[in-house]
Amino acid sequence: MSDSEDEGPPQLSSYALAALQEFYAEQQHHHSDLCGDDKYNIGIIEENWQLSQFWYSPETATCLAEDAVAAAGEGGRIACVSAPSVYQKLRERHRDDVSVCIFEYDRRFAIYGEDFVYYDYKNPVDLPERIATHSFDIVVADPPYLSEECLRKMSETIKLLTRGKILLCTGAVMEDAAAKLLGVKMCKFIPEHTRTLGNEFRCFVNYNSGLDCNLSVQLPVQEGPK
Repeated sequence: MSDSEDEGPPQLSSYALAALQEFYAEQQHHHSDLCGDDKYNIGIIEENWQLSQFWYSPETATCLAEDAVAAAGEGGRIACVSAPSVYQKLRERHRDDVSVCIFEYDRRFAIYGEDFVYYDYKNPVDLPERIATHSFDIVVADPPYLSEECLRKMSETIKLLTRGKILLCTGAVMEDAAAKLLGVKMCKFIPEHTRTLGNEFRCFVNYNSGLDCNLSVQLPVQEGPK
């Protein structure tokens, strides 16, 4: 390493400074465009692979959104935890039918105003006071990482938010952990993403779902910790 830290802050050339200003101007213009009617389109906010973001296909997002609406009931409340594609479909198709919150680490989703709740799975119960416990009829969740540690921490959030129903989307390899932590069963429905991923993804629920689930009996509703 050089001793550049002893030489004061680096100075940008006039060319580099102009390029940087142009970049910031483009970003500002892009985010202003998101305020239009198309701000709920899947992909309007680009995937950030460093945050393990992979959007669902429009067809999958629609199926999950419709199942969540059916489970929540008329005027129900739905929490989308690290599942922005489902949130966008819910707002696109059912803007006035249900109440929806999007729990996201990525602050770009703050464009959705009061619907946005900053969320870091590493601090699973650190939620704003305006979010009451057990105040959502269903929680739709998609942990960003295929690890038991990530699922375990997000499970704390899910059980804190839900009145009972859970729709979890994660890798098939997490089936046993999901059943142990949340009491959910794998569905026959296979979610698809806008790009091909290396791991098989599946949906898991704890209620009688329209996603054609492998449920031989109706599972009891889980109220979560009191």
